[in-house]
Amino acid sequence: MKRYFFAAALAALLSGSAAMAQQPAGSPEGGISAEMLAQISKGYEGNAADKALKNALAGTSIATLAINAENAAMIDTHFSDRVKTKGITDQKSSGRCWLFTGLNVLRAKMIDKYDLPGMEFSQNYLFFYDQLEKANLFLQGVIDTKELPFEDRKVDWLFSNPLSDGGQFTGVSNLITKYGLVPAEAMPETFQTDNTAQMANLLKLKLREDGLLLRRAYEEGHAKLAKRPKKDVERGLKELDAQLQAMKVQQLSEIYRFLTLCFGEPPVEFEWTRCNSKNEIVSRKKYTPKSFYDEFIGEDLENNYVMIMNDPCREYGKVYEIDYDRHVYDGHNWLYINLPVERIKEMAVASIKDNVAMYFSCDVGKFFSRTKGTLDLANFDYESLAGMTFGMNKKERVMTHASGSSHAMTLIAVDVCQETGKPVKWMVENSWGPASGYKGCLIMTDEWFNEYMFRLVVNKKYATPEVLKAAKQKPILLPCWDPMFMGEE
Repeated sequence: MKRYFFAAALAALLSGSAAMAQQPAGSPEGGISAEMLAQISKGYEGNAADKALKNALAGTSIATLAINAENAAMIDTHFSDRVKTKGITDQKSSGRCWLFTGLNVLRAKMIDKYDLPGMEFSQNYLFFYDQLEKANLFLQGVIDTKELPFEDRKVDWLFSNPLSDGGQFTGVSNLITKYGLVPAEAMPETFQTDNTAQMANLLKLKLREDGLLLRRAYEEGHAKLAKRPKKDVERGLKELDAQLQAMKVQQLSEIYRFLTLCFGEPPVEFEWTRCNSKNEIVSRKKYTPKSFYDEFIGEDLENNYVMIMNDPCREYGKVYEIDYDRHVYDGHNWLYINLPVERIKEMAVASIKDNVAMYFSCDVGKFFSRTKGTLDLANFDYESLAGMTFGMNKKERVMTHASGSSHAMTLIAVDVCQETGKPVKWMVENSWGPASGYKGCLIMTDEWFNEYMFRLVVNKKYATPEVLKAAKQKPILLPCWDPMFMGEE
């Protein structure tokens, strides 16, 4: 028996030595050996079909080659129920889809209520304050975490994300509540609001520098306090906090100046002429941003709406809160109720039937046909082209960072099957200009809705009793670095 074990051990040692001899010196096991490469290279057979595909891929995009010819026909554009809207907005080269979407929801309501020929709110006005508030959110976050080491994950996240174009509905509601609204002509777009990348890079660079200065000021001040008598420490800490706040105010004044140079200065008062759909003047008067909002919208955006999420990775029926996921420091973190997609559809249909558009976000890049303006799982056949399966479900895609909410649009239409009473397709108003998609809109199949829809904001009057009850729960706090909750752009 001992001879047997000795022989087996010797054989294993010799075989291991042989394998090691085939690996480069210092190479760990698990690398691609010459033998493994020879085996896996057989995956490409080099037959006529492989050569034809290789030649095609050498000069043509994968998306073009993967177009499903059997689904080439345009989808039916009839919808059983549609919200009344006028005009298509254009966010151009900026990440402000969340802002355009939120304002488009309010715009449709105002146009219908006051019989306007059309109108557009100033995205520039709210974006100015969005960037200022986000700068303050970052700087105050640095002050709040001043005692944590720089390597702490929250500190690292703050410096990785000082501000961005992106956001979500909480930003819309908090900003409007605080600063009001103005029509587009009161503060029009500029080159920098339409093309935000360079401006944003400079802002982030400056904020990171300012954040470091705040932390160094605290470290230096705290070191000096250690040398003072204990009875003076408490007063010294208050003085140090006041010093940091004064530094922050000075830093924000520089940010304000730069934003004004890029965007223009926000109006405190303006004159606006209201016309009806026949272009007849109804009224002409002066407004402040707050009085304009109060007169024409006047809705409690922070309390009258509820955000709903379909995240199959987390328990349904629970309320979740995202730490630091807000635009305004003294505003609210993003709260959402996680629900099955079928429950979400019920509320969406009810809202559309009542002529009320909704804030909607999804993973817009998946199976998106730019030529047809459709979101349809049958638009592309990647499996046949690649000769591989792509079989993950929605939960698995979210878990593996393969999918998540990337873009916000305005949900305005649904086509409900008369026989089943179930939705067949949906339509959203986009903010990529009237020439994009289907007349500035995108049409999605119900199957696509199931797989790639993530967030919806509905007025509470369309929410089910189940949702209203769930909204009263104490939220489960999720960390700011949770990868699922990136702002829409």
